Amino acid sequence: MTQPAASTASTTRMGRRPIFRCAMVALLSLAVITASRPAYAGLIRDAEIENLLRDYSRPIFEAAGLSQQNINIHLIGLKTFNAFVVDGRNMFFHVGTLMQSKTPNQVIGVIAHEAGHIAGGHLSRLRQTMSNARSTSMMLRVLILAATAAGAVAGADVGAAGAGALLGGEGLTQRYVLSYRRSEEGSADQAGISYLNATRQSAQGMLNTFELLADQSLGSLKNVDPYVRTHPLPRQRVANLRDLAKRSPYFGKKDPPELQARHDMMRAKLSGFLDNPQTVLNRYPKSDQSLPARYARTIASFRRSGLVAFLPQIDALIREQPNNPYFYELKGQFLFKSGNPSNIRAAIPPLRRALKLAPNEALIRILLAQALLAGSQNGEKINTAVLNEAISNLRKALVKEKCSAIGYRRLATAYGLKKNIPQARLASANAYQYEGKNDLAKRQAKAAKKAFKPGSTDWLIADDILNLRPKPC
Repeated sequence: MTQPAASTASTTRMGRRPIFRCAMVALLSLAVITASRPAYAGLIRDAEIENLLRDYSRPIFEAAGLSQQNINIHLIGLKTFNAFVVDGRNMFFHVGTLMQSKTPNQVIGVIAHEAGHIAGGHLSRLRQTMSNARSTSMMLRVLILAATAAGAVAGADVGAAGAGALLGGEGLTQRYVLSYRRSEEGSADQAGISYLNATRQSAQGMLNTFELLADQSLGSLKNVDPYVRTHPLPRQRVANLRDLAKRSPYFGKKDPPELQARHDMMRAKLSGFLDNPQTVLNRYPKSDQSLPARYARTIASFRRSGLVAFLPQIDALIREQPNNPYFYELKGQFLFKSGNPSNIRAAIPPLRRALKLAPNEALIRILLAQALLAGSQNGEKINTAVLNEAISNLRKALVKEKCSAIGYRRLATAYGLKKNIPQARLASANAYQYEGKNDLAKRQAKAAKKAFKPGSTDWLIADDILNLRPKPC
């Protein structure tokens, strides 16, 4: 697991003004399920969790007619319950949504709701609605200014009335847009339940999620104008959802045991990485000998005491599930993370084993390549076979991770060690491009382009970077 960057958070009281501000943030770009105000945090990458989320989302996206859109689900390192979409190809989850959801069905319900926003074209229509609202607001401003000017000419005192009308006009515009958003949320709920029915899954998880959000938000909604909200009032929304959900013939259907087991492992892994180690031990005491509990404690043991405590525990997990690629990945990750050259070398065999068991996991390929390259970067004799293995893994990984700056950075290192300067420059140009450093990207691409045959694949890639035409991620 790649942990998030440092985060900042706001604890502003949830009075009338903060809720209004939060609503306007949502209006700008997001279709949001949220129980609290969002704050910035880095993205989390983890092969095991992303694989599970793909399995959760695949049937829903197919039912929604979205399977060809290559929708990516991203994890944000915040423990609040929140999920949103920003366009037709990217869905975001706070990790708190996963940690707080006790069943797969709860997460799948959230995915179904957000898929409803994408399939319904709500984001593009929201932008048009906002554009229309801004036009209405501008028209009101012009009319009020004209009326004020006319009043001044006539000697009438209309300044206060004009200002009041202006504020009233903006309030009407605001309510116009918010009313549109509330209808979209109801539409996304209905669409989500239809996708769950189409895939023969229960809507109970979706209902439980919104009941949870309703309980958490009732205290802050006591005196809030229901028309100044992007979502329907919780009780109304939950009542509508309950009626729809209970009509489903699949309402009482439970998640498959193997899916529940993977879900429990995901929650344990997130706790092990993100909670204070003592909190992990309190949540998963030694008396709990279930696999998720031992998984969480194993991760926490490394964070608390290092490899000495971690290695016996991860080896015990591997003996119990010798075909679990993510146990080998975790062992390799923590050996590599220790920074000791001998431990970095020791990380390579478990990472190779993880990749053999999960050959489609691009993140494991990148981590293995990092470990393979680390020895060469530490002054050891360069081994051509090792460099070729690293390059092969990175190139295969970048087919899936098209915009991975770190993947391209490691590829540049590998080509540099092989003295293949044009390819090193091209990889660096790609890395800089996806880091947003366009000037450096263009400089490297220009130098690389000179070495490639005009019209060749590499020449075209360099030309795209020079002309700021990045490939879609």
